[in-house]
Amino acid sequence: MRILISALLLVPAAALASGAFDGTWKSRLDSFKVIGKPDSFLLVDGEYTCSSCNPELKVKADGVSHKVTGHAYYDEAMVKVISPTSIEVTIKQQGKEINTTTYTVSADGVTVTGKFVDHSGAKEATGSFTEKRVGAAPSGAHAVSGSWLTDQLSAGNDALRTVQYEMKPDRFIMHWNGQSYDAKFDGKEYPVAGDPGHTAVTLKRLDDNTVEETDHRQGKVVDEIRLAAAKDGKTIAVTDKDVAHGQTTTYTLEKQKQ
Repeated sequence: MRILISALLLVPAAALASGAFDGTWKSRLDSFKVIGKPDSFLLVDGEYTCSSCNPELKVKADGVSHKVTGHAYYDEAMVKVISPTSIEVTIKQQGKEINTTTYTVSADGVTVTGKFVDHSGAKEATGSFTEKRVGAAPSGAHAVSGSWLTDQLSAGNDALRTVQYEMKPDRFIMHWNGQSYDAKFDGKEYPVAGDPGHTAVTLKRLDDNTVEETDHRQGKVVDEIRLAAAKDGKTIAVTDKDVAHGQTTTYTLEKQKQ
């Protein structure tokens, strides 16, 4: 889930000097694929642990918001057990709710469905996804426990999936749901305005149809992103390597009619 939400909320920004990438783009739901390390959760004896979170998240699953440290996007976390097969996880930053995700495990225990509401942008972003079990839950643990790998993004509203690009001779401008940046192709770090995680980006144009973006957060490289533009200017193939979590997400952006 995290990598999925992370890939959608920080849509990489780049464009070609020809202006072929200028305009509005929307991600295709059926194009998302995730490979790499799974998401790993453990809920047992009233305590929730997300060992795949970076850094690891561990809080009591008592429906109360608890202070946490070291996380770029949140300083509080709350885990509520809804049923033997469902939990709700809410994160906050400085008292503001950033994201609430509800996880529900299927009756056969092999699939978990996540539904989220995200407030990190100017407008509420919503969506849902499924993950397949790749690691069993320990005996006596809640059904959400174990290892999961994202299988499909099944829904996402326009606030989540839409981004605007504008190319200048020496720079690129990106706008996504109240977040934006204006970054030159000079290898320097430029801040993403409006991003509660305080991400900075560097851009490098490899050729007329390929751009690499590197995202920095808390003094570390967290994502390496490659964008390959189709020659017809209708799509962008995105490969997002999440260095911090060992996952790679690929998806397609489609140009929208003006």
